[in-house]
Amino acid sequence: MNKTREQHNLTSQYSIPEYIDMLVNHSAHLYQSSPLLEKACHYVWGAQDVASELPSSLDVAILLSHLSADETTIIVCLLSDSRLRSPEFHKVIQREFSDEILQMVRSLEKLHEFRAGKSDGHEQSERLRRMLLAMVDDVRVVLIKLAYRVQRLRELAKADTETQKAVASESLEIFSPIANRLGIGQLKWELEDLSFRYLQPETYKRIATLLEEKRAGRESYIRQVVTEIDTLLKSSDIEARVYGRPKHIYSIWSKMTHKNKQFSELFDVLAIRVTVESIAACYTALGLIHGRWHYIANEFDDYIANTKANGYQSLHTAVYGPEGKPVEIQIRTRAMHEFAEFGVAAHWRYKERTEQDEVLEKTIHSIRRLLETPENSDEEFLASFKTELFSDRVFVLSPEGKIIDLPQGATPLDFAYAIHTEVGHRCRGAKVNGHIVPLTTQLQNGEQVEILTTNHASPSRDWLNPNLGYITGSRARSKIKAWFRQQDYEQNVIDGKTAIDRELKRMHISNPDTQKLLAHFRVNSEKEWHAKVGRGDITVRQLTSALNQIYFDDPAQSLPQKPRPKQTGSHDQAIHVCGVGNLLTYMANCCRPVPGDEIIGFITRGKGVSVHRRDCINILNLEEEKQKRLISVEWADHEYQTFAITLAIEAIDRTGLLKDITSILSDLKVNVVAVQTLSNRDTQTADMQIMMEIEDLEQLQKVSDKIRQLPNVLKVYRQRA
Repeated sequence: MNKTREQHNLTSQYSIPEYIDMLVNHSAHLYQSSPLLEKACHYVWGAQDVASELPSSLDVAILLSHLSADETTIIVCLLSDSRLRSPEFHKVIQREFSDEILQMVRSLEKLHEFRAGKSDGHEQSERLRRMLLAMVDDVRVVLIKLAYRVQRLRELAKADTETQKAVASESLEIFSPIANRLGIGQLKWELEDLSFRYLQPETYKRIATLLEEKRAGRESYIRQVVTEIDTLLKSSDIEARVYGRPKHIYSIWSKMTHKNKQFSELFDVLAIRVTVESIAACYTALGLIHGRWHYIANEFDDYIANTKANGYQSLHTAVYGPEGKPVEIQIRTRAMHEFAEFGVAAHWRYKERTEQDEVLEKTIHSIRRLLETPENSDEEFLASFKTELFSDRVFVLSPEGKIIDLPQGATPLDFAYAIHTEVGHRCRGAKVNGHIVPLTTQLQNGEQVEILTTNHASPSRDWLNPNLGYITGSRARSKIKAWFRQQDYEQNVIDGKTAIDRELKRMHISNPDTQKLLAHFRVNSEKEWHAKVGRGDITVRQLTSALNQIYFDDPAQSLPQKPRPKQTGSHDQAIHVCGVGNLLTYMANCCRPVPGDEIIGFITRGKGVSVHRRDCINILNLEEEKQKRLISVEWADHEYQTFAITLAIEAIDRTGLLKDITSILSDLKVNVVAVQTLSNRDTQTADMQIMMEIEDLEQLQKVSDKIRQLPNVLKVYRQRA
């Protein structure tokens, strides 16, 4: 859909009758042309063709017809063409159309007055006020404005770089969230992809290339899965449409950065959508698919029972499909699909009241309440705007008063990278409302943030540790990782070795088995391993997880467990054998899976089911005859289950040290069983052993990282059993 201006310039390609026929034929809502629609087309066609920053309203009208917009919306779009704008033409509209259409045209013209570029806080605030007012008066005005913005992005290739980035940035920060809040997925994803293309062209091209490189194989595999699902549903008399879901580059990039995953690790690169006739059929299809393939834990979301704030409904799941490849699947009704794609644009298509209509009314009501509340300043208005409309965003001020839009939970470091990449790289401290605060402080609406910098760029690797809370946004994370990747190879080797030595020392590992570690990370040499850690290709979390896996016993086997009810016939209560009860299970010693690993069971002769990781070398090399003895297993719901471990802490003794440590444990909801402290007055040091109950290794890592950040703490490591 990324077409050029010439490809979209319909005025020069078609006659008026051809254009009107195309407009009607492209719309699922307009069944025939009307005199008013034809009259509006004639006015635009007869307008003098002069240069304008805005796209032709004829082009935008076609886009709206694809969204199933109603006739009034398309007429207003046509009459708002910049070439027709004048007080005299307003009189023509009032005389030949209606007061409703005239009012909508005037509202749209007010929204068109602003242009992307440098603007102060007042202008940003005023832009939002006008868009919200337009939504209260008639939300279709904002729909048209969003369509204009998509069309402008499509035609932006010939603009200069500065204009491209200004338009794209504004589109991503203001227009895309509004499209999302109104549930118009079709516009949201195109706003994001086109904006991303201009803001980060190299990253965009890299992901597009990755998609294209394996397109043939991916499409062949998707066809196979589609056929299997279609056959499966037909065998149960479920009428459905099954097809591959389009891949949105911005969405892929967001998941890669937010989840810290490589392209090949993403589930939705292989994605299927299933549309059925009823809600009951959605859940039936889900059950059949889960019965056919083993589903991936923590990847299931029920947005039918738990509708999103913008009215979005669907079932999301991920399974291990044919050949064990992960596949993401969305299941929804046809009505849910139309709303997911068209959102508020589909509001006028149905006369009966739906749940989405109620969502729209709630949104409009909250906006009306916001605008009716007297505001003392633009900053207060923006704070209220975020609270009412975008619960996942926070708006703060730079020292110059510029409004910066950040994700909820953002820190001063997120703010620094939002200002400029170099400001983030050179950040060494921050002031919020004039007071120095830690870089992990979560920012609130309306706060003024000032970044303190040094002369040289030197990001810390701790900033990338998700347990320490330095950054929330994927944008800052990707820029930090990019900085480390750009350092020269030898420096990466040095930085990586330093990071590895620090982790080994922290975990009290004195003689590491280098060959095991190289094999685990699939690298050929120690230097290559160091370089990968130095560049950030291997994260601190991945390094720590590998060290835990190799050097410490599996907590599910060796650690004393909190007393809990027993199940008959099972050695390990954390494992559930799918479809079978009362089978003995135990953890395999060859790969030692822990909660969170993807697992599979092997039926042994006389010993029950041995539980392995899915990537265990013994499972991968299993003889064909023995593969028949594999069985699906999964981690049971073990919210009540904890494992007791002892954490050792070495620190320079100080007043309040124990209080700070127990405060962290309390905040992380960790139960402390026993504490032993030994102070040495001669060396002014303190050794602590804290026995605590943890849920899994991830929680243990978070505890260790938080304590390690405390002043005077020298070492934090898990004591061996």
